[in-house]
Amino acid sequence: MIKHSFVGFSRRLHKHGPPCLKVCLLSPHPLVLSEFSKLLANFSYRVKAKHIDSPFANDFHRLPFPRCPLYVVDACVPTSAALLVSEIMDRYPESRVVAVSEGFDEANAFPLLRVGTKGLMTYNEARTDLQEAFKALLEGSYWVPRVLLSRFVESILPSSRNRTMISSSVGLSRREREVLQAVLDNLSNKEIAGQLNISERTAKFHVSNLLAKFGVQRRADLIVMSFHGSALSVASQQHSAAQA
Repeated sequence: MIKHSFVGFSRRLHKHGPPCLKVCLLSPHPLVLSEFSKLLANFSYRVKAKHIDSPFANDFHRLPFPRCPLYVVDACVPTSAALLVSEIMDRYPESRVVAVSEGFDEANAFPLLRVGTKGLMTYNEARTDLQEAFKALLEGSYWVPRVLLSRFVESILPSSRNRTMISSSVGLSRREREVLQAVLDNLSNKEIAGQLNISERTAKFHVSNLLAKFGVQRRADLIVMSFHGSALSVASQQHSAAQA
């Protein structure tokens, strides 16, 4: 049921904003709960704030928290936050989780990504961009810094796997495969243009076409898709069939 709710929620977000969207906040700090509750209430979210007794808690099996499409987890203690996210995903695998903290690096971000966190934001970023992040997550995207996400992918997959997968992609021209590989190598449009000896405008055109072909919104989503084996190849085949 919660999966079907995402479609309706996403449509309402585009048309009318999020008046019926329920969000659960989980934090050991009352001030964080209070501030984010007020922030989300300003956007008419239905907020369920849950205080975690200790920032160093490591057993959340008996922790009661409501079922929600979206969760905001305070990752002030990364190891505890990763355990909490894991518990959320075990109970409600269709939910989306955003982790917030003072900052993220490989040490505290990678454990959160491994257990299913879809968004990583600093407290300051969340104050201004949390609503946009929710929209992206409900549409199936990630909200993670591009460089950090690229490093995460590199940490869990041999670099050769992307190249093998790209070379076997169906429905892409030679140039599109070159641009796609450059995107997965975390190159900007300007860097792609320089590497392939094309204009930056042409590089941007190819990147936009690739995002449309694979049905994603951001470059980061292509990177994430790359660690699902043949996901890019399958998506390309489906697009080709739709165009036939």
